[in-house]
Amino acid sequence: MTAAVDTTQTAPQIAQEDRLRADLYNFVGLILAGPPDELLLAQTASLSGDDSELGKAISTLAKVAKITKPKAVESEYNKLFIGLGRGELLPYASYYLTGFLNEKPLAQLRRDMVARGLERAKNVFEPEDNIASLMEMMGALVVGRFGNPATLDEQKTFFNRHIGPWASHFFADLEGAKNSIFYASVGTVGRAFMEIETEAFRLSGE
Repeated sequence: MTAAVDTTQTAPQIAQEDRLRADLYNFVGLILAGPPDELLLAQTASLSGDDSELGKAISTLAKVAKITKPKAVESEYNKLFIGLGRGELLPYASYYLTGFLNEKPLAQLRRDMVARGLERAKNVFEPEDNIASLMEMMGALVVGRFGNPATLDEQKTFFNRHIGPWASHFFADLEGAKNSIFYASVGTVGRAFMEIETEAFRLSGE
């Protein structure tokens, strides 16, 4: 499901807090890009969180991962995102913001991807504005996987334009989806994380 590939190889110095943010963006993107295999489930089961809302959500996700089998989560993923014709959820910015796929939000994202040196992976054919790709792109911008790390203002602009207006709604839908079991916990993690990022970016402008 991921839509971006590295175009440069750099190893910039990144603050620990930003590296942790990028790691969480990448993790959420990875687990939404396709059903987790046994290794990713084991890695998820080893996570631990603090007493914050996000920390508790991560701890709950780890507990669910411990009792989740790859075949079960693959079936769940297919029902949620693929289905017969379409899954229960359509995880695309264009759909959430306009009610249709391949609309203006996707065109705007593609322009911003070009400006930031991001490009779609050659083996990916679905629209770039899916939630997994956007999580991956945001994580990459934070640590500079595609060049220099994005400044806080650049991160804020990208987030507010492509993620903030709809991602929390999507994650809340994922929490409450009929077919969500493992992914309900992923939704809680994503929603809590988006709330933190939204507030942090809001405060950065004061």
